[in-house]
Amino acid sequence: MSNLKPDSVIACLDCPDHVQAVLEASMWAATRLQAPVGLLHSVPSLQQKAAVNYSGCLNIDDENMLLEQFTTKEHLSNCELKAQGKLLLHQATTYCEQQRQKLKTYTLHRHETLNESIDYVDDEAQLIVIGHKVTCKSTLSQLIRVSHCPILVTHAPFLPPTTALFAFDNSTTSHKLLNWLCKTSLVRSLTVHIVMVGKENSENCDALREAYARLQQAGIKSKKVLLDCRDVAAALNDYQNEHDIGMLMTAAFGQSRLRELVKGSDTKKLLGSTKTPYLLFPKV
Repeated sequence: MSNLKPDSVIACLDCPDHVQAVLEASMWAATRLQAPVGLLHSVPSLQQKAAVNYSGCLNIDDENMLLEQFTTKEHLSNCELKAQGKLLLHQATTYCEQQRQKLKTYTLHRHETLNESIDYVDDEAQLIVIGHKVTCKSTLSQLIRVSHCPILVTHAPFLPPTTALFAFDNSTTSHKLLNWLCKTSLVRSLTVHIVMVGKENSENCDALREAYARLQQAGIKSKKVLLDCRDVAAALNDYQNEHDIGMLMTAAFGQSRLRELVKGSDTKKLLGSTKTPYLLFPKV
């Protein structure tokens, strides 16, 4: 029987460099969403037995010596991989308890690939949190592309944002993200900059004004701006850096595959360039 709890924030404990950041981002989100945190670790497939060094990934001394026993081998057996995962999940649980945020946590130890684990939690989770680097064979963009759940990508260390940039492009997915933002408590206390990159014409101005009004009506402190620029990713990066905005929010892979092939994916460009937490909303 599955112990996956509905509407959880799922913390993907994959890359050792990002375990602590993923936990802190998950606790930050779960506190605002009043949701339990599911600590997810996927045991690599039978074809991927290379050892991953998790020792020292969290500031908890009593478990680090135990995790270090798995760093002396180039490859681990299936039993050793499972044992390493259990220790990591126990350490992550202890770390969350020590933060004293009174959050409910539980563990998900999956004996499958990270792709399959994300597919497993996808329909039930409220938010999936993952580090900017992953150790599995899939790329970060591949993991995000197939998800139907909002995903928060974090760098290390995680810095709790007080402001957010919502990149609005008037697409169907962008409107879905707008609806979600108006309902979720995740961004309720943030100042949201709604930014549209495109020609300054009546259609874009009207769409931006209506989206801004929706955020205002939802009680979200917001600002709006239309940037006339051909390079969407560069315009968003420049605006975010100029205004020191703590989180980026966009629709994920909203372009057609043909446009991505010709001009490149804005989502991929932003994943590679942004240094802040990045919330991606799944394509409709």
